[in-house]
Amino acid sequence: MPVNPDADIAIIAFDWVPDFARGFVRDLRPRWACEELGLDYAEELISAVDRPLDHYRLQPWGQVPVLRDGDITLFESGAIMLHLAAKDARLLPPDAQARADATAWVFAALNSVEPMMFELGNVDIFSKDEEWAKLRRPGLIEFIRQRLGRLSDALGDNDYLLGDFSIADIAMATVLREGVEAGLIAEYPRLAAYLDRCTGRPAFQRAMAAQLASFTEEPVTA
Repeated sequence: MPVNPDADIAIIAFDWVPDFARGFVRDLRPRWACEELGLDYAEELISAVDRPLDHYRLQPWGQVPVLRDGDITLFESGAIMLHLAAKDARLLPPDAQARADATAWVFAALNSVEPMMFELGNVDIFSKDEEWAKLRRPGLIEFIRQRLGRLSDALGDNDYLLGDFSIADIAMATVLREGVEAGLIAEYPRLAAYLDRCTGRPAFQRAMAAQLASFTEEPVTA
């Protein structure tokens, strides 16, 4: 579904980020959810280097995404994903246990897996020349491997976390992508196949293309 400037749903995102962050900014998650459900959405692009002061009233740390849906505004990608998924059983099943499982897996992705991936990015990118980062990396990698091993066991032979694709897979797949460059996902064939399955979905491809198309070549300042 193409971006529609007249849509009732609007996703606030950055108009520029460094090359290494392109395709990984968290507005990809609501974009993907909208694409899966066929929901039109508008883009409200803001500067990442000169963020409007009023954006901090919507997101206390000036981050993205923020979602506007009619009279509702909310921040944090997990909350946004669950809000969008609640619109359609294709992403959040009506069965009480399946709904609970999907919700739990969203939190698991964002709380049990993503923090370690975020730390790995700090160690490998932002602080790679620091002595503490060199000392921290081996223990961090081992801990991530333990988490990924348990995740692989939990996935088992299922195509997706709940069997059928759900909001849980949008959350988990976007997190796992952060470990690809370090070679971690390739160590777990089930997870590698799972991630390929998720990112091979047409909705993901459209969401990725839309995010990449939104970026300017150089930072924009006020």
